[in-house]
Amino acid sequence: MVQLTDIKKMLMQQGYITDDNIAMSVFLSLQLNKPLLIEGPAGVGKTEIAKVMSGALQTDLIRLQCYEGLDTTHALYEWNYQRQLLHLKMVEHNTQPIEEKEKTIFSDTFLMKRPLLQAITHHKKPVLLIDEIDRSDEEFESFLLEVLSDWQITVPEIGTIKATNIPQVILTSNRTRELSEALRRRCLYLYIDYPDFEKEWMIVKNKVPGIDVKLAEQITGFMQELRMIKLEKTPGIAETLDWAAALSALHIDHLDKNIIEQTLGVVLKDWRDTRLVQMSLSELMEKTGVHSKL
Repeated sequence: MVQLTDIKKMLMQQGYITDDNIAMSVFLSLQLNKPLLIEGPAGVGKTEIAKVMSGALQTDLIRLQCYEGLDTTHALYEWNYQRQLLHLKMVEHNTQPIEEKEKTIFSDTFLMKRPLLQAITHHKKPVLLIDEIDRSDEEFESFLLEVLSDWQITVPEIGTIKATNIPQVILTSNRTRELSEALRRRCLYLYIDYPDFEKEWMIVKNKVPGIDVKLAEQITGFMQELRMIKLEKTPGIAETLDWAAALSALHIDHLDKNIIEQTLGVVLKDWRDTRLVQMSLSELMEKTGVHSKL
């Protein structure tokens, strides 16, 4: 049986810098076989948990990316109409009864499985990532709740398909809208915030091997201060890593004003944020111990 200490070790081996809260949530989700709903700002590593879990458990990751207007067809299954029509054309002169022809075209051969159906019919217990569930509408959320409760899907032409192996489910949300109480009760809950200095520094060192130690410290300190400013799009860990990788590729070993100004587009993705940071740059540099010339 997997122990709590094993979970921390497994996540670390997959390159995920974890903490006790994350490890406990993943452990309980596995032990209780319940979905884990992870909320937090964009870019703090919510999706990454599902990826490292699939690696740690040595199983497949099946991802359903949610968006406005997502319906059951794109989440469950579709029939391959073109192949069905081609098959019917090929057997149109066949003396086979119509019922038999219909049974043939409504078979697994012509069924295109989408993420939810893939997950419940998988040969091995997969990790099912339902990413950015808050982007879908309430109707889809209600449908999803039914699937998570019963783990079976009815295909009218075939019948009810029950789960071969119940997937390990990770749901993520950026809180663009409130999720229903029913869905929240169905899941365990984990909130991931922006990391503190030490954790973010460790992530940078781990994910950008060979980066100069001083540069890693300066980048981390600058990002920590940057998030204290009220921005339209606050940069997450993903932007920190992009910036660290870019500066490392440029063989930069320390930050200065020119480098920061020239590479702000890696970190900030809104012109208002860029202008605001440019106006506050001297103050930010002073707080993080970065000088124009070092």
